[in-house]
Amino acid sequence: MRHPYCARMRHATCIILLATGCAKDAGEETVQAVVGVRTAIVTAQPFTEVIGAIGVVAGRAGHMASVSSPAPARVVRVLVSVGQHVGAGAELVELDQTPFVAAARAAEAALSAAEKTFERTRRLAQEGILPRKDLDQATADLEKARADAANARRQQEFALLRAPIGGVVTRVGATLGATADPSVVLVEIADPSALDIMFSVTPTQAALIQRNAKVTLSAGQNASGEPLGVGSVVDIGGVVDTISRGVTIRAQAPTTRRPLRIGETVFAEIVAVVRPNAIVIPVEALVPDGEEFKVFVVDAAGTARARSVEVGGKTDKLAEIVSGLTAGERIVTYGAYGIEDSAKVVPIAANAKP
Repeated sequence: MRHPYCARMRHATCIILLATGCAKDAGEETVQAVVGVRTAIVTAQPFTEVIGAIGVVAGRAGHMASVSSPAPARVVRVLVSVGQHVGAGAELVELDQTPFVAAARAAEAALSAAEKTFERTRRLAQEGILPRKDLDQATADLEKARADAANARRQQEFALLRAPIGGVVTRVGATLGATADPSVVLVEIADPSALDIMFSVTPTQAALIQRNAKVTLSAGQNASGEPLGVGSVVDIGGVVDTISRGVTIRAQAPTTRRPLRIGETVFAEIVAVVRPNAIVIPVEALVPDGEEFKVFVVDAAGTARARSVEVGGKTDKLAEIVSGLTAGERIVTYGAYGIEDSAKVVPIAANAKP
């Protein structure tokens, strides 16, 4: 005796197989499953194109000082370190005074000899014994000796190097006991109240940026870092760097949430251009299609049709569509990656997942 439940299951299975077989025999297409997705209406609205760039905080030109030895001399003491705050006139590096003292004495001796020669030549010229040209030469030699003596005295004063401006020590190149060459910078100082933020962008991006453009700053290498404040673009480079192939953008932020540090990495979102009537969609609606993008447009019957689009600017949430869509069309947003062309879709609640 057959069990009634087994009989019913066998009967249902036969119906499904029969229906499937009939559909295949009739050449009908397999019906696709209905997919739950979120959708949005394409709108025309103002779109602000933002360019993201990584930069570094640097001292502003005209507010930095480099200190070097006035002549070759041995470093006796190094009195500062990198990061130290110093006031104008603060002692930085002490050099061995021996060569400076010797140079000053030699210059004073040369000056004394030039003064004596000048007096003797002037007297003889007045008496008509020496020609006028000898007096002119003695006068020139005296002036040179005076300049050399003054320079030697000043170099002797510079044996103790002092800060020409107040600020932060950004570099120390002096080594205790080593001979300092005049061509080598021993100490660099920058005014921390006058800083620039230097960014590098592509030439194409640089063409979109205008002076005084708004710049939103964050610490680190992306927009998720610590918010620092808002600044503005003050200069756009006119040349392309031969190494990075980028264009330098200089920005300033007079007020920030905390003091910026020279050498600190900063991320900027630079407002490039505002288009008042752009076709805008959520960026999650874009589906990569080779090197281009496509979206799924939902028709009145609930069928999602794939359509290629040309993307203009993008932010982290919105994308500008240059061609391929018109305002008023409905497109798939969340769930676009999980469907295929001609799929049947139904909208789901925002707090639900497809």
